[in-house]
Amino acid sequence: MLLLIIASAMHGFMPPMRVVLFASPLLALAIGVTGFAIMMWAWWLFQKAETAICPTATSSKLVTTGIYSLTQHPMYLGIIMMMAGVSLWFGTLPYYFVTTVYILIIKLVFCPFEEEQLTGRFGEDYTSYRKMVRG
Repeated sequence: MLLLIIASAMHGFMPPMRVVLFASPLLALAIGVTGFAIMMWAWWLFQKAETAICPTATSSKLVTTGIYSLTQHPMYLGIIMMMAGVSLWFGTLPYYFVTTVYILIIKLVFCPFEEEQLTGRFGEDYTSYRKMVRG
């Protein structure tokens, strides 16, 4: 949210940042809604398994079904898709920039942290899962 607030401030208060690079409201809506659906599906699977959703909390179960059989990080994917939707809606540099920053933060900070935690908690089960499902 903070990144989107920053992008909105830059877009709103810095006229040169309002130059539209590429905007497509229809594509934005499709990507954003799909991202929200993916994120909610993943959240529902965690609720169903009665395990922690927060990345810093201890997971009691390894969820590998549903959307988790296609990607290891569907909640992050959903958020990225929603941010990409916002970027495509406005089409300006600040939104594309913060979406890229968010992707880098997720890829370089959050995913490695979670993967280390899950490997420590679930050992070979998680290692096998990582080999079968894309990150």
